[in-house]
Amino acid sequence: MRNLPLQKRLLADPSPNTFAGLMEMYEANYIRLRKLCGNKDTMPAIAVSRIPSGMDLYLQVLEQTRYTSTIALTYYFTDAKSGVLAYPNLKLRMYYDARQAEVLSQSFRNKSTGSRICRHRAGNPSLPRRWHLNRFLFKWLTYCDRQGHSFISSNPLRQNRLFTEDMLTP
Repeated sequence: MRNLPLQKRLLADPSPNTFAGLMEMYEANYIRLRKLCGNKDTMPAIAVSRIPSGMDLYLQVLEQTRYTSTIALTYYFTDAKSGVLAYPNLKLRMYYDARQAEVLSQSFRNKSTGSRICRHRAGNPSLPRRWHLNRFLFKWLTYCDRQGHSFISSNPLRQNRLFTEDMLTP
């Protein structure tokens, strides 16, 4: 590393589990969420993105302010024994002024019994834990994009079907 020019050493990617790396992950997640959900003002309050040969992706806007949106993203799995399971069920916050997005919490919920199977809060001061949750979001959003999911109704490039009217979550 000493042999690299000073400019290259200063522009190196932040390391995983560092604060700088986490801030970069927040920015990358914001970009991916904007690509998936679109503009804050046109984002549907509740919607389902349905793709051929794939899982339905559910979006629900939980809270919106001038500078932030808090949303939930999940898949719903049906199991004869346990009913409907919301997984991964991420609660996310988008910060429009800072152009960042972070995972607030992750929970696995069995909808038929109402029981919460597991819950992780990103508010934990543990930097590695926050890094892990936001890295999962980064990979999941990339996967959703590759599958063709979108919550933008005027997106002609996508082959998904978007449902926003009279939507109920399972």
